Amino acid sequence: MTLSEIRDYIAPVTLVRVGIASVAILITVWAQWLPEGGFGDFAGEWLRDRIVRMHASGSWSVPDNAPIASSTKDNLEQADKRVLVVDIDEASIAEIGPWPWPRERLAQMVENLIATYQARGVALDIVLPESASPEGDARLAMLAMHGPIVIAQVFEYGPQNYALRVGTLTGGQALPSATHTVPASGYIANNANLASAAHVGNVGFVPDPDGSLRRLPLMTQFDGQAYPTLSVALFDCCTGAKSKAQNVDKAGFVRIPFSRDWNDYAVASAADVLMERILPEKISGRLVIIGSSSLGVGDRVTTPLLPNTPGFFVHTAMLANLLDQRDGLAPAPLAGGMIATLFTIFTVVATSYAFTRTSAMASSAYLAVATLVWLTLAYWLAPHDLNFAIGSPLASILFLLAFAVPFNWQISQRRSRRLLGTLRQYVAGEVVDELLQSDLKDPLAPRQLQVTTLIADMEAYTTHVESLSMEDAARVTRDFLDCLTRPVLAKHGTLDKYTGDGLVAFWGAPLPNPDHADLALDAALAIAEAVQAFNQLRIKKGQAPLRVRIGVESGMAMAGDFGTAFRSIYTAVGDSVNVASRLEDSARDLPYDIIVGPGTAGLAKRHRFISLGERQLRGKEKPTALYALELIL
Repeated sequence: MTLSEIRDYIAPVTLVRVGIASVAILITVWAQWLPEGGFGDFAGEWLRDRIVRMHASGSWSVPDNAPIASSTKDNLEQADKRVLVVDIDEASIAEIGPWPWPRERLAQMVENLIATYQARGVALDIVLPESASPEGDARLAMLAMHGPIVIAQVFEYGPQNYALRVGTLTGGQALPSATHTVPASGYIANNANLASAAHVGNVGFVPDPDGSLRRLPLMTQFDGQAYPTLSVALFDCCTGAKSKAQNVDKAGFVRIPFSRDWNDYAVASAADVLMERILPEKISGRLVIIGSSSLGVGDRVTTPLLPNTPGFFVHTAMLANLLDQRDGLAPAPLAGGMIATLFTIFTVVATSYAFTRTSAMASSAYLAVATLVWLTLAYWLAPHDLNFAIGSPLASILFLLAFAVPFNWQISQRRSRRLLGTLRQYVAGEVVDELLQSDLKDPLAPRQLQVTTLIADMEAYTTHVESLSMEDAARVTRDFLDCLTRPVLAKHGTLDKYTGDGLVAFWGAPLPNPDHADLALDAALAIAEAVQAFNQLRIKKGQAPLRVRIGVESGMAMAGDFGTAFRSIYTAVGDSVNVASRLEDSARDLPYDIIVGPGTAGLAKRHRFISLGERQLRGKEKPTALYALELIL
């Protein structure tokens, strides 16, 4: 090869390698700095949720289905003594009376917290759009007007088919110039008696597309005014400090840190507060949020910590974060997006250099190490930057795994073609050609694959051939096997073996095929049609028709080259293969030629089935659902 030929060969390869590396870096850059709603963060939210759970102290100690308030009830000796949750729980409702409580009772609970327990401030996560008793409404109105009390109202976001305007909206502020606000389309506010409340907080929220609540609108805009979220209103009202907007994204939402597990918050029963059964010093000086964990009273939301979380705990977590910022306990802010980008650039450069000098297996190992390093770094970095695209470096690594590793393997290694000549005897030519174009080093090595097995057999073979000469018996057998074999190969199946008067074939190996169940069913129908055509010829000759029995089942199987130094065969072994054999055998007692197992019925997309009920198959502990193939849609 001349120098010019070498240069012509190297240039395209180098360009492709540089192109793959550039795209891998751009994936991270794009995810970090695109506007909201752009490229996104792949599975980053899923990953961040797991990291949040790991960071939250004791987050694994509460089962997912445990009632939150009852699991932390009356736990007033927790480390965080700045916040208290007063829970209108099931026990309180059972003791005090059914919900809704009279306004006098709510007013009494607030008065107890302020006067008796000397709470620093109280936020009422309850909206009261209707007037009730004049005395109770008046007491609550006076408390809200003159005391360190924050009442709640709810904003609705997104387009509405009607104008949602309930109650009397209050608490509006001038629109801030430096903070993004989230526009609202409607509201549910309190009755007119509370219109003079000094402090009002929004408890509305917008869940993420997956239904989980991870962000709150820090400031909501409606009719030219701004309304703070409940935790901000309570902090600004009652701490003597002004909240500082941190981690606010471009849309005006702030990510809830969820830095503590619910066990780290002190929770008191509303009944205990009303009956003054708690020592005053255990509540004095705390900021209090009143809400309800009772089903049918308080709202329930899905959060990264738990799938069934009382809504007031979200505002509790946000309030604790504001207090952490004030007290210097919050993690120092870091530029997570920049760190992720630098990590991706280093990973791409280092692995691109290594890929040209190592095998595909070693290259994949390098990427696995890079993944573990990033997961460790992301775990440390997540509390310091709540908004960076945490999954983008993993997407870049996945891109390298999908494109860079196969490309370099194709350039640097010659693929194995051992036993492919033998394989052509069992697999359709198109499948063999596709196998040759694949990136498998040893395509015949045993592997666990999802396959569909078809087993076909002639019913009463001995009866049909016992009166025939050896030559005629061989001809019938050969012609019948031809009816079975041609459809299998035409539908790209792998011929496992002949079983005298039948065969075993499977789809999904040696190359995985997402349509393996449908292709096997196509072949079963084609076999039935071929046997029917063959029988028409036999009937014309005065010969008895033949019946084919077919069993089809899908599942995991070990497919590969099995054997010894003397002889080997490419076959599939597994439970689904055995079930297919049992299904074929069960057809002798059923009026259908094609019997399909539950695995194939669940995977097939283009076929319809008739349920035949359940049957105890030989070798199976539990009954198996059987189906008959009806038609192709």
